Amino acid sequence: MLVMIIFIDESGINKRDGHSAVAFVYLCFSNVVETEKKIIEIEKQLGIKHFHWADFGSKKGWQVREDFLMAASKLDFSFKISVINNPIKFGKVFEKIFEHLIVENKIKKIVIDGKKPKWYSRKLKKVLRDKSISVKKICTANDESAPGLRFADALAGLFRSHYDKPTEKTTKLIKCFNNKITVQLMDGQMTR
Repeated sequence: MLVMIIFIDESGINKRDGHSAVAFVYLCFSNVVETEKKIIEIEKQLGIKHFHWADFGSKKGWQVREDFLMAASKLDFSFKISVINNPIKFGKVFEKIFEHLIVENKIKKIVIDGKKPKWYSRKLKKVLRDKSISVKKICTANDESAPGLRFADALAGLFRSHYDKPTEKTTKLIKCFNNKITVQLMDGQMTR
């Protein structure tokens, strides 16, 4: 039996221009513990304690990003992504994103970063209630304790970076995930 656990993270919401990518990573697996162990194993193989996109921005850091994403791309998962141009009015935009991307009703848990502002969880809860999904399914975690959040952070960072300034590296990495994307929204328009 598959368990649907959704990890939500975003990148670039603190920027005034460029793109802000919101990555919804849907990890579907029969054993939550085993899949998260695989993410931890990838981190150990890379010699890092916890992956966080912002921590690996140098030239050397890009190699860690690339290695992490290449290894993680082989895991069994699918995800949805929305890329929005800044500046935006987050409350309204995030509600629309949640409406379009959260369509499943067999969700066991939605994990969000515990550092989110109150409006963020209010918008998410409103959308869940409107879809008759229990808001008790939402839990917060910090990325150090949730390997799925770290993976969501990696995907959000990759896609924001690619849409801000595409490079050969980001293009190559994006291609590794093309068959994992189930929905892609660009400025509110469905592209996939």
